[in-house]
Amino acid sequence: MATLGKPQRQHRLARLLEEQVISSQAQIVELLGAEGVLATQATVSRDLEELGAVKVRIPGGAMAYAVPEHSKDKAPPEDHLRRVMGEFVVEVSHSGNLALLRTSPGSAHVIGSALDRAGFPDVLGNVAGDDTIIVVCAEGAGGGRVAARLAELAGL
Repeated sequence: MATLGKPQRQHRLARLLEEQVISSQAQIVELLGAEGVLATQATVSRDLEELGAVKVRIPGGAMAYAVPEHSKDKAPPEDHLRRVMGEFVVEVSHSGNLALLRTSPGSAHVIGSALDRAGFPDVLGNVAGDDTIIVVCAEGAGGGRVAARLAELAGL
């Protein structure tokens, strides 16, 4: 068993909540344990609170934990992405199944994080440096199509 840092543990917890119906904190502790992650019920309780997880009624009447896609006080991920891309992205290019974003110095991580949260199905992930982001695109989509969409979001 490993004790992960809070970000890693919360990432796994959020993924578990997306993948299956979970009705109790004890079940979460057990599922994390099955993945080799050591967590107490108190830790899981704090993580659920920080993730904004709530219990919702699912078909059949049972209650299960869920993380609302958009909380009321936050902009939807694509709106946030459009705003930060318009502010920081200065160039978009592509090659093969990669898109490359150039940003103002020190802001690539902001775009990378917003891109992750937007959850574009054609984007597998990204690597952000100081002023450059490499976006790995799904094979069927290709870097050109994703780059064009990202350039549009950035207003370029």
